[in-house]
Amino acid sequence: MDIKHLQYFIEVSNFNSFSRAADHLFITQPTISKMIKNLETELGVALFDRSRKQLTLTDAGRIILEQAKLIDKAFNNLEIELDNLTGLKKGHIRIGLPPIFNAHYFLKIVGRFHERYPGITFQLVEDGSKKIEEDVANNLLDVGVIVLPTKNDIFEHFSFMEEDLKLILHPSHPLAKRKEVNLAELANESFILFNKDFVLNDRIIHSCKSAGFNPHIISESSQRSFIEEMVASKLGVSLLPESVCNQLNKNVIAVTVVNPTISWNLAIIWGKDQYFSYAASEWLNFTIEQFKMGNQED
Repeated sequence: MDIKHLQYFIEVSNFNSFSRAADHLFITQPTISKMIKNLETELGVALFDRSRKQLTLTDAGRIILEQAKLIDKAFNNLEIELDNLTGLKKGHIRIGLPPIFNAHYFLKIVGRFHERYPGITFQLVEDGSKKIEEDVANNLLDVGVIVLPTKNDIFEHFSFMEEDLKLILHPSHPLAKRKEVNLAELANESFILFNKDFVLNDRIIHSCKSAGFNPHIISESSQRSFIEEMVASKLGVSLLPESVCNQLNKNVIAVTVVNPTISWNLAIIWGKDQYFSYAASEWLNFTIEQFKMGNQED
């Protein structure tokens, strides 16, 4: 059954006439008569009583007309919704962000996109890189911001930020007045780190082991502000990205770490074989272009 069969049937019932319905639809009367006959054959019932001078609906025709109007309305709504989606008048984008990430530049780009496409909504989910990767892989998120490296066989990625981690500590700490600190000098320190959902946790532990010691971790958290407050309370030290260190309160200071430095490379990821909505696809292209143009520095 074609939707046109139902639409032609509705028109004939509106005019109670094959000829007037045909004129209204700009088709010939034999064409519309054949379409209605085919519909009756397919349904196995007569839709119109043709024995009278004026065409009238049969009992079956009245029941089918009621349902045909609902189907036609749903089909028209579907066309409108699809037009809205393809025209980016509507849409929803799910983005995963790590709490450690200074999202200022990133959210400015989201704001520009919203100005261009105000009908598109956003769901911003905060989590660690490992959980974000998992949710993108399971199609629970459209895109995510994570710390590289990632599973290259599963994801496509676009790297947009690379910087080093810095040591953060209380101003009264013996190392606070140093310009640089060798990582090995932290062997006897108490560490406060992001929890194991964060790639940063693995990166710091691995770097410490490479420097000859296992870090003494007294606390782990998923919240940057909690880590900062613990350091400000003299409970230990931590390592955070340079861009984050620029926003620390006065009770915490940052010192450069060397031998080795610990890098932090952020990227947007999305699934290689993942279905991408029109909105998500346009947002990704828009965001990558913005980063390439350097507009995140505005």
